Amino acid sequence: MTADLAIYAETINQAWNSHDIEKVLSFYSPEYIGDDVGQASLLRGHEGLRAMLDVYWRAFPDLQFAVKDVVIQDSRVAIVWVAEGTHQGTIMNIPATGHRVEVRGMSIIDVEDGLIVRGQYIWDLAGMLRHMGLLPEL
Repeated sequence: MTADLAIYAETINQAWNSHDIEKVLSFYSPEYIGDDVGQASLLRGHEGLRAMLDVYWRAFPDLQFAVKDVVIQDSRVAIVWVAEGTHQGTIMNIPATGHRVEVRGMSIIDVEDGLIVRGQYIWDLAGMLRHMGLLPEL
């Protein structure tokens, strides 16, 4: 099962990078609950996920994720990733800056019956703001 979940993690990443909402949603349970540090409230079901992806894909139309590491324990998968994209639309009330952004983060997902039922997304929000030119370099 561990090898299957590792392949699953990479396949999910490919779906996200395709920007094909239906392909992405096919990996998620309709009862999905997600917690993203960049969102004000929990993501609920396909509609919550659809709304989140719409925000990110509009802000970064060329957004791409690269999987850096995968850790699996039972039906829980932790995916360490780096995302890159050009800030071309509004996000968090921040208008487009045109800056290239690189963000490091991690997704922790719980898989049941082949579908993601829970997700937690922790990523470097300050790093994103720094790449946008809105925070000073460290």
